[in-house]
Amino acid sequence: MTIVKRIAPGSAFKVGLVVYGLLGLIAGTLCSAAAWAVPNCPLHARLPFAHGILPILPIILCPIVWGILGSVATTISAVFYNLASGWVGGLEVEIH
Repeated sequence: MTIVKRIAPGSAFKVGLVVYGLLGLIAGTLCSAAAWAVPNCPLHARLPFAHGILPILPIILCPIVWGILGSVATTISAVFYNLASGWVGGLEVEIH
């Protein structure tokens, strides 16, 4: 058994950024598909330019927002893990 005693917050930030960015891309694609599926949305009538750009915005914004928020949350979690592992001894992992 190997014991993980510390997770580097910088490393956790990078991993969180990639993982949550990819999840945001999936969510953005689903939101974009939903926006394309509802062409008669009342928002489209009030904003004439919205029909062309509105369905594309989730694909751009979701990965950015999710990546930033997820990486910050992952970094904070790594800091709390480091504190807790100092008290209880860390996480046992079996590596083959």
